[in-house]
Amino acid sequence: MAKKYEALKIENQLCFPLYACAKEVVKKYRPYLEQVDLTYTQYITMMVLWEYKEMNVKELGGRIYLDSGTLTPLLKKLEKKGLVSRKRSEEDERNLIVSITEQGMQMREKACGIPTAMRKCIPLTEDEVFTLYHLLYKILEKES
Repeated sequence: MAKKYEALKIENQLCFPLYACAKEVVKKYRPYLEQVDLTYTQYITMMVLWEYKEMNVKELGGRIYLDSGTLTPLLKKLEKKGLVSRKRSEEDERNLIVSITEQGMQMREKACGIPTAMRKCIPLTEDEVFTLYHLLYKILEKES
């Protein structure tokens, strides 16, 4: 391949291993998430709500890097499962507030072993995990 096209080789792309690893990690989550009947995006949504209990859709989307077009159907499914409730803000009806339900909080107990189980699936040392975590968030901060 001509030198000017070297940059176009897939093995020279940073985005490709990031994409492939993300896909593989999410695949490893699947059996654990099936036990609590959640998809990966539903799971990360629930993690935020377990911590904060309630927030508007825009804040929630910002925390998990999802736009409202992706988040709205996801929240409707979680609401149908009885895990969250959605209501308009009394101060500003344009804001939709998402709250975790009692049933949603109870699910946290079932899900609390998932991070430990997943940690065993990732072949990195604690130091490597720490470094990777910080490097990935460094990239995300530049995009914000």
